[in-house]
Amino acid sequence: MSYSDSDSSSGAGDYKNFRQISRERLLYEMLRSAKVKDSKSTWKVLIMDKVTVKIMSYSCKMADITSEGVSLVEDIYRRRQPLPSMDAIYFIQPTKENVVMLLSDMSGRTPLYKKAFVYFSSPIPRELVAHIKKDSSVLPRIDELGVLCNRQPEDLFGDEENTRKGDACLNVMATRIATVFASLREFPFVRYRAAKSLDPMTMTTFRDLIPTKLAAGIWNCLMKYKSIPNFPQTETCELLILDRSIDQIAPVIHEWTYDAMCHDLLNMEGNKYVHEVPSKTGGPPEKKDVLLEEHDPIWLELRHAHIADASERLHEKMTNFISKNKAAQLQHGSREGGELSTRELQKMVQALPQYSEQIDKLSLHVEIAGKINRIIRDQGLRELGQLEQDLVFGDAGMKDVIKFLSTNEAASRENKLRLLMILATIYPEKFEGEKGLQEHPFLTVFGLWKEENVRD
Repeated sequence: MSYSDSDSSSGAGDYKNFRQISRERLLYEMLRSAKVKDSKSTWKVLIMDKVTVKIMSYSCKMADITSEGVSLVEDIYRRRQPLPSMDAIYFIQPTKENVVMLLSDMSGRTPLYKKAFVYFSSPIPRELVAHIKKDSSVLPRIDELGVLCNRQPEDLFGDEENTRKGDACLNVMATRIATVFASLREFPFVRYRAAKSLDPMTMTTFRDLIPTKLAAGIWNCLMKYKSIPNFPQTETCELLILDRSIDQIAPVIHEWTYDAMCHDLLNMEGNKYVHEVPSKTGGPPEKKDVLLEEHDPIWLELRHAHIADASERLHEKMTNFISKNKAAQLQHGSREGGELSTRELQKMVQALPQYSEQIDKLSLHVEIAGKINRIIRDQGLRELGQLEQDLVFGDAGMKDVIKFLSTNEAASRENKLRLLMILATIYPEKFEGEKGLQEHPFLTVFGLWKEENVRD
């Protein structure tokens, strides 16, 4: 694929962030380059999948897309109307499913579109290219086949260390990271944190070797990219591969995954959660200790999800269960889609003993998610969490913290202390001196100073 379009569109020496660079590549190297001089088709169809839609929406506005001659944006997995007089631009992931859909669209006597300009979001495996070449009716209808941009990284850490699966995931991550540098026209030194010990007497796990393997994968990809026109032949910057243990702020700020929120806000002892369930005899609620561990499939599914996503999924699970079970609908009564309480869920367990384990798990997590969301609301953690993130990324400073505290006087002592620790990590020079933090004037601002001294 030619890189001349984006080169000519940017002035020499002008600084552009990654979003701007991605925008230029998508608009000029993909949409604008999909123009055939002898084609009578003025307007084109843009076809994407769920991931590439996110890439496009991050980088471009709809007005940008239409200005490049795109009249219709389609989902590759939706049923689409044939437009045999129009050309189509495919911006898709290089997966077998997407290639099958592409071939289905463009093969046979009556293809959906006149010509196809196909751009993949990351390098396509050779076997998929061979699969495309096998279809003799499709090949003449593909005007361009190229690779553009990178995709979003996936979660690497599973519950069990599956080396083969882990290596495959690392290869995908390495390719995507390297493609970002290819887009930026940067060739980095790749520096990484080596495993703690490579001593044969000490057991080194797969996770210990992740930075080493990822660094090797990125470097191998970058060496291949040196053949790209205008790609640097010597290193121009540095890439550091680190894990969260190197981040001093990570243990302090609020983490918004379901797992982290449980341990942060619910005063759990390890993985033990005290679950209150209605008494079967009609007495006061009974307390039941439950462990949030691998034996709980809902916990495994949701623990790494954002709390908002986890809450939404739980609601969907309960809605789907009720819609498929008439007895559950009777227990749900005439609530008209309202939320079920823990007591109502317990009644449902009694009415549907064959589903008792399934509803027990659901009721447990509905209660947990509901309790977390109430704490978030009551303590104003959304605003606090946004301030924490802005401080970490340099979008907020001391003035913003003072403004927050002046308008949130009810903020807990713990949350004030978190903000102070974040500031001390970001601006250590402000806390230097003989007395250090113990008698710092910031403590008065934060309401953390007492006559008996904060050390008590």
